[in-house]
Amino acid sequence: MKLQIIKMIIVQISDLHVGSQFLQDKFDILVDEINHLQPDVIVITGDLTNEGLMKEYEKCKTLLSKFNTKKIISISGNHDYRNTGYLLFKKFFPFESVNELDGDTVLVTLGTARPDRNEGEVGYRQNLWLERTMKKYKDKVKILAMHHHLIPIPDTGSDQLTVVDAGDVLRTILDTGVDLVLCGHKHRPWVWNFGKLMVVNAGAATSERVRGLFENTYNIITVSDKQVTVDLKTVGGKRTPIDDIVNNYSQFGDD
Repeated sequence: MKLQIIKMIIVQISDLHVGSQFLQDKFDILVDEINHLQPDVIVITGDLTNEGLMKEYEKCKTLLSKFNTKKIISISGNHDYRNTGYLLFKKFFPFESVNELDGDTVLVTLGTARPDRNEGEVGYRQNLWLERTMKKYKDKVKILAMHHHLIPIPDTGSDQLTVVDAGDVLRTILDTGVDLVLCGHKHRPWVWNFGKLMVVNAGAATSERVRGLFENTYNIITVSDKQVTVDLKTVGGKRTPIDDIVNNYSQFGDD
């Protein structure tokens, strides 16, 4: 008897920046496209708001209700923490740090944002918690999601705004067999493929501040038979394997 292969679709969107940078027309297209995909999970890797203000949180909450999905996992970004916005984030977007998505996949989130700071930090205690948590899931596809980028990305200038303790976090990720890391923050889609481990960065989904030749984008992750693939989707445009960004770097570059 043939075993049934479970196929799961996860959509990663990031850097909505609801507020002065927000593009409503792009969001409307985004909703239609994602709802057509019927994803099992949507993970939002930070900067849902632009200034962390109450009116931005209220609008963002209303906007996210337009998505049709089983689960939305929201992670705070540095913009969400502005103006004491970290208090509002917990109120408007409560979430669980450990999400067992199906029999084969677990998605764990880290908080890297800190009040009134643009750089990210995981910290010793959270990193220790990550190690203990991931070791519990030996036979699962392990996905880690955070806002700040873990590894520097080409064409994004100075790298001081990455995770300041990235070395410690990377050691934990490799020691515990994490398969996929999802990041946002830099508004520049990219992937670092290290064989078993992929580190994927999302572009800005609905912010007017996109980098270079890129448009507004999001990522589509497919988990099937414990194999993970990631496609880059331009809002209102084409879908392509995210590896193509690296393979055709000169085509996508800013020079």
